[in-house]
Amino acid sequence: MLFTRRRDNGRSNNHQEKSRPRVVVITGASAGVGRAAARAFARRGASLALLARGRDGLKAAAREVTGAGGKALTIEVDVADAEDVERAAEEVERKLGPIDVWVNNAMVTVFGSVKENTPEEFHRVTEVTYLGSVYGTKAALKRMLPRNRGVIVQVGSALAVRSIPLQSAYCGAKHAISGFLESLRSELLHDGSRVRITEVLLPAMNTPQFGWARNHLSHRPRPLPPIYSPEVAARAIVYASEHPRRRIEVGAPTVAIALAQKLIPGLLDRYMARSAYRGQQIKNEPESGRHRDNLFSPVSGDHGAQGRFSTQSYRYSPELWLTTHRGWLMMAAGAGALWWAARRVVQ
Repeated sequence: MLFTRRRDNGRSNNHQEKSRPRVVVITGASAGVGRAAARAFARRGASLALLARGRDGLKAAAREVTGAGGKALTIEVDVADAEDVERAAEEVERKLGPIDVWVNNAMVTVFGSVKENTPEEFHRVTEVTYLGSVYGTKAALKRMLPRNRGVIVQVGSALAVRSIPLQSAYCGAKHAISGFLESLRSELLHDGSRVRITEVLLPAMNTPQFGWARNHLSHRPRPLPPIYSPEVAARAIVYASEHPRRRIEVGAPTVAIALAQKLIPGLLDRYMARSAYRGQQIKNEPESGRHRDNLFSPVSGDHGAQGRFSTQSYRYSPELWLTTHRGWLMMAAGAGALWWAARRVVQ
């Protein structure tokens, strides 16, 4: 009877754990992928902690979250400041409860060649994009490890697998994140922890970053096609939080570039040298130098999730569908194999 009661209590606790709304933290939640992910989690009834520098975007994101059925807490924070991130994590747990999911999404970038970028620009991109993820991960682990549960979702990029010219600072930071996660994943396995780490690698996304990124190019920047809607990324992030895998690759370009980097890295160097300069610039829009950038401070206003390339963006990813339906596909393949084997026996 004692054993039965313990088992029933455990089952009851698990049911209560699953039935309560999840507490989700998203960095860089005021715009772009973070904004779209906040809406996607809100539709599942989550309590959202929205972290970013831009006050206008945070307020608008909070309205969207509550309108979609979620609960929103906004915190203005620069993820490059470890103490700021730690204070934000404390506030989240004080006001919303234990953190279940932490999404590292905040980033900044600079468009320009290595010879043009300044040391200060390299430092800032690394601080926000790489160290911001490290600080967010450490703040999440501080709370998840004692409870022995939780998921950390790292929003990565195909550029963590293969760098492109004119974004060396950003590509270097994304590569660094992947290396950091490999070390951490091994440490968690060694300790027998049930905290999970998953990395979502994204292709080019139609987000506002191309309108506010610092730019040294002769023309206004654009994503290197093919381009995907931030809602595609949001679906992948939510899926990763519920089905944590080592890595989830989104979009055909991400899959293709990872394979090409393994098989033909030298040819890929030459291809990037020929096509990635022209492909990352809008032909008929010379850089005027009058645009504000968000490298060191946020750009005021609400910029939403979508950028200016919506008409050129894919809203669905067959590769992501295959990833999220892998179990059903394996079952179908198994059933097909059994059917084929049965027919062979009958014949």
